[in-house]
Amino acid sequence: MADIDLSSVGKDFAGTPALQDITTRFHDGEFIALLGPSGCGKTTLLRLLAGFEMPDRGRIAIGGCDVADAGRGAMVPPEDRNIGFVFQSYALWPHMSVRRNVSYPLEIRRLSRDAIATRTEAALQATGLGDYADRMPSDLSGGQRQRVALARCLVSDPQAVLLDEPLANLDVALRASMQAVFTDFHRRTGATMVYVTHDQSEAMAMADRIAVMDRGRIRQLDTPQNLYERPASRFVAEFVGRGTVVPVQAHDGAGRARILGAEVAVNAAPQSRFVDHVCLRPENLAISETGDLRAKVARVTYLGGKYLLETVLDCGTRLVTETRARFDPGAQLGLTINAPWAFAED
Repeated sequence: MADIDLSSVGKDFAGTPALQDITTRFHDGEFIALLGPSGCGKTTLLRLLAGFEMPDRGRIAIGGCDVADAGRGAMVPPEDRNIGFVFQSYALWPHMSVRRNVSYPLEIRRLSRDAIATRTEAALQATGLGDYADRMPSDLSGGQRQRVALARCLVSDPQAVLLDEPLANLDVALRASMQAVFTDFHRRTGATMVYVTHDQSEAMAMADRIAVMDRGRIRQLDTPQNLYERPASRFVAEFVGRGTVVPVQAHDGAGRARILGAEVAVNAAPQSRFVDHVCLRPENLAISETGDLRAKVARVTYLGGKYLLETVLDCGTRLVTETRARFDPGAQLGLTINAPWAFAED
């Protein structure tokens, strides 16, 4: 298994930067999710790691060995990187059985017949495909085909596994069950995994750390909990989870701030005396008759056991909160702000 190191990596397409100055490390055995809007550069970064593209600037090392160095014009081809790649489209050979699809990478490497049979059977069993080994891809469901792609990746014993939105083609229920498959796969193999997705719930559920990307840069690389509770910028605060970013009107540098006309306690990074925005998540807002803010319910969404309320203040600011009690649109509420996260806009 291997660390993945990126040093000042950049990539342009037709003169337009797709990646800009990416410098970071994905640690050995980590499950990393690349999360961001369309066009932010996450798939480009994955393709650079795989060796499908050459960086225009910077250096990439996997397991301590340089696999791409733009300064020297050196690049290790994909087949020599010992990296598994799971595509969104599965990329299975339709004329081969499940067993042959899984074993084919070993056949290409000219391993012995016994070694191929042993490793193929182990990969099939690890992904729950033992009973489907002799079926053709056309006879499988979407989730089963995805398991074949995983087994084919696992059989090569890769030092890192790259996954490009592998659940995007599955229905909601199947995606939820496949998340457990990927998590088990990671735990069992211990491989470093880099997973591209635009689905926040997938990233939050599976990743050890998430790299939130925007316009070719990593805006924050952190644990799911820290990204949600302690975003480092307005972009991350607005992109991850529900909530509203509002300006701080005044801050005393000691944990008290004036927000939307109310004096409230705020949380901030240690020794952070200058903050100018807060992120108000649903849990930072409590419904109270004596609340600091007066709001009108604009929309009600049932979430199963609770309701999501979109409210509007007199000043026009929209805030989102959750409650187990039902309120109708147009209802007037009092809201109290409880310890939101404060940060300095980047």
